[in-house]
Amino acid sequence: MTAESKRASFFERLRRVTAADADEPEEEAGPTAPAPKKPHHKDEPSPKRPESTPPAPPPDAPEPNKKHERESDKQPEEEAGPMSPAPDKAKARRAGGWFAQLKSGLSRTSNALTENLAGVLTKRKLDAETLDELEEALIRADLGVAMAERIRGAIAGGRYETGLTEDDVRAVLAEEVARVLSPVAEPFALDENAKPHVILVVGVNGTGKTTTIGKLGHQFARDGKTVMLAAADTFRAAAIDQLKVWGARVGAAVVARNVGADPAGVAYEAFERAKAEGADVLLIDTAGRLQNKGDLMAELAKIVRVLKKLDANAPHSVMLVLDATTGQNAISQVQTFQEIAGVTNLVVTKLDGTARGGILVAIAERFGLPINAIGVGEGIEDFEPFDAHDFARAIAGTGRENDVAA
Repeated sequence: MTAESKRASFFERLRRVTAADADEPEEEAGPTAPAPKKPHHKDEPSPKRPESTPPAPPPDAPEPNKKHERESDKQPEEEAGPMSPAPDKAKARRAGGWFAQLKSGLSRTSNALTENLAGVLTKRKLDAETLDELEEALIRADLGVAMAERIRGAIAGGRYETGLTEDDVRAVLAEEVARVLSPVAEPFALDENAKPHVILVVGVNGTGKTTTIGKLGHQFARDGKTVMLAAADTFRAAAIDQLKVWGARVGAAVVARNVGADPAGVAYEAFERAKAEGADVLLIDTAGRLQNKGDLMAELAKIVRVLKKLDANAPHSVMLVLDATTGQNAISQVQTFQEIAGVTNLVVTKLDGTARGGILVAIAERFGLPINAIGVGEGIEDFEPFDAHDFARAIAGTGRENDVAA
């Protein structure tokens, strides 16, 4: 087989890999979800309203007490409420700190990458075929085509007289991942000129938005900030109750209405109250919504529009919570939510439950949005500012002793 035909064969395999990822259904299980649940994102209409009922067009002002019975009624509940770190994770923190927990959490991603590379690295000769297979293995790890090509180029330009080893690949991988992620690794910072700083938290079903709000609220309160929460996920009573539990735990007031109230009305009322009471931060919880549901995305746009009636710069931050287990589907989520709500910040959850943590690298390279924090657990402290170098070491399966270049 000629070099040209080998290259063509590789790109045909690459096309099949990427096509399979693009067609993959979205995963919406809750963060612990040990047992399979009934699907909640089918495209059939809700039994509570006739199929022919059209979605109401977004008005210019909030409409309190408007009844919503849509697909979001059927979304899975997120975590039952605030939880403390499990004993084994608490022990891991004491023994090795955050990096030990991060490395443990990303072990599935690192192990999957190792398995993908194992068959490639049985050959000692670094020829074009080996590089093609290496590139395909990296793409299968959801690192993205651009990153895979860059790592291929770095390895092809290296000197491996005794053959290419797994450690060689890991070292290059850690260096290249850190290079891409370093510019977007930014701890979340409040705008001191915005009082309150309004943070609209968005995402698809079951990503952990409410728990993320609780963890953020805890950190702000710990830093001496006055925090207020708004329960704009009015489709589920459990979501409202969960936010109230978090509010009690972090010492934050919670603005909520009954199930079925207009989400934009709740956001508007909470913003008014937060301004009147001099709160430093207002965190607005929203219902999970699939990015391909036009009526629900229009509803999110309405929340943004209503907040701007009180402050043209609000919301000051739009935080998208991404579930790492969704793999390539996360890219379309970022794109759609950015178009509708103007996403400014990212938080990635469930990195400890997936073999597809490499998707974070592909997202960073494509969108360049600040990644503020990642979640590798369910406890209130399992939430840290995103560190590009620690993530790179963890995903490559190397230790801190093997420092990577900035």
